[in-house]
Amino acid sequence: MADIHHEEHRTGLHAIASRWLGLGLATAVAVVTLGLGVTGRLTLYISPDTVWFACAAAVVMLGMAVWSCTLPPGAEGDHDHTGSTSRTDAGSHRRRMLQTIAVVTGGAIASLVVLAALVLPPATLSAQLAVSRAGESTVLFAGADDVTLGVADTTTFGVGDWASAFATSSRPEEYDGASVTLTGFVTPGKGGDAGLTRMTITHCVIDARPATVPVAGVAGKYDTGQWVEVTGTVHADADGTLRIEPTSVKKVAEPKDPYEY
Repeated sequence: MADIHHEEHRTGLHAIASRWLGLGLATAVAVVTLGLGVTGRLTLYISPDTVWFACAAAVVMLGMAVWSCTLPPGAEGDHDHTGSTSRTDAGSHRRRMLQTIAVVTGGAIASLVVLAALVLPPATLSAQLAVSRAGESTVLFAGADDVTLGVADTTTFGVGDWASAFATSSRPEEYDGASVTLTGFVTPGKGGDAGLTRMTITHCVIDARPATVPVAGVAGKYDTGQWVEVTGTVHADADGTLRIEPTSVKKVAEPKDPYEY
């Protein structure tokens, strides 16, 4: 009898742990997602174009969680119809112990992740990450030049667009003298130049990559990671190299939406 009660107790604990690992954490993730979406901070993790999808998925997840609460604990294991002998043999006992350990360990790790998401404030991708990815391509669209217009319309260009233009333009002289007002954070550059950088995102922070344009004459004047607003003009060197010649550089606070898309 004692063995039966012990087995029932262990089965109940396993069912509760399994329920928390699935239902509890899914609910917590959905609540965090909706909270970030309502406060406008979900864009620190994903593209604004996909916020609606993430929030809709969170609502569906919450609905499924509520429905799952109608099932009694352990119902997910009702499909196991093996006999009592197979349940108590040594091999089955070891398997159940390993399953319990895996569930508890996974639940603890996942709980810490969710707790961190609940407690820690959302943070933007750091300048250190941009520096570490400095060698990656910054080409965000193909062809900075437009054959019909002679040169792309730069009035709406951000840091990412200018990084692409600097990297791909076949007629860099056409950009010479173009006015710019750009906001980004400072990264190390070459010579007397500093980099003006912005992290660009296609879908979410996992695919984030840095886009950088060189700003002449400001190397060493600002700390790496300092957000600045640069006003000036684009200058084309004799060899076709493009850089920004600033007329003013001022420190600014990190924008509410620090990424470009």
